[in-house]
Amino acid sequence: MAMATIGNNGAARRVEDEIFKQGRDLRGAGFRMVLLAALAVSTLILIVLLVQVLTDGWPVIDERFGDFWSGTLRSRSSDDALGISQGIAGSFWIAVFVAVLAFPIGISAAVYLEEYAPRNWLTSVIDIAIRNLAGVPSVVYGLLGLFLFVKTRDGNSSLMAGGITLAILVLPIVVITAAEAIRAVPSSLKEGAFGVGATKWDVIRSQILPFAAPGILTGTLLSLSRAVGEAAPLILVGAITGRLAPRDGSFFGADQFFDRFTAMPIVIVGWVQQSGRDEGFAAAAGAAIVVLLAFVILMNSGAVLLRNYFEKKRG
Repeated sequence: MAMATIGNNGAARRVEDEIFKQGRDLRGAGFRMVLLAALAVSTLILIVLLVQVLTDGWPVIDERFGDFWSGTLRSRSSDDALGISQGIAGSFWIAVFVAVLAFPIGISAAVYLEEYAPRNWLTSVIDIAIRNLAGVPSVVYGLLGLFLFVKTRDGNSSLMAGGITLAILVLPIVVITAAEAIRAVPSSLKEGAFGVGATKWDVIRSQILPFAAPGILTGTLLSLSRAVGEAAPLILVGAITGRLAPRDGSFFGADQFFDRFTAMPIVIVGWVQQSGRDEGFAAAAGAAIVVLLAFVILMNSGAVLLRNYFEKKRG
């Protein structure tokens, strides 16, 4: 009798376990369906926006891409000299400022915080501050740039002011992504290097940085893409939204660092605003968006390729 009771209890327990497992599987399937639905909606929205932009800008790209690429800002959309060369030059130098200032400083700060800084309350406060700065709206950085780099120069805006402002904007992102990549390095790799007599710097140079390179490169290039696409900080530091007089020299000359400037996001904003009085600017803005999207996609693709290259090399 006792054996039968034990057998019945065991069977009941197995049934309960099976019911619980089925319920868990159903909840997991429902959660996956919600995620897939969210992905589908997001993808659909992006496709609709991309098709709209391509539809608006394709006539300009198809008919006069060469002239559009080399042209300058104009007051009329029917002007054959209308183009984006000044915006391309500004975005190019902004990317240079971000790469030269934000990348080495951010990666160096991440290495110090992860490998040299003592684990105490001050380090924790710094880490929290950096993460909070990464979430600050870009317009706040624009106000900071306006106060530090424009007001101090008697209200004169410049390409250097815009570039430094955007470098400061993405600096916390670079620090966070680099620190996360360094933190992911296996401790056994470091301990093995120390075990054969390597110094701290030798371990960082030959083990930690090569292993963390895929994550560091991905984060830095994605932050560069964000900097190139920002408009609000540049508007606040005085980027030109209307017509910018052509320069006598090369658009890519370093002598324009202290002159007034524009950039691709600013060109797009200006043309969208002017499309209310001149419908032709809507097509020009669409073409400029396509060029900017192509650049951002190229940057992101480069990040993926570099990540795969270093992962294969690491393996």
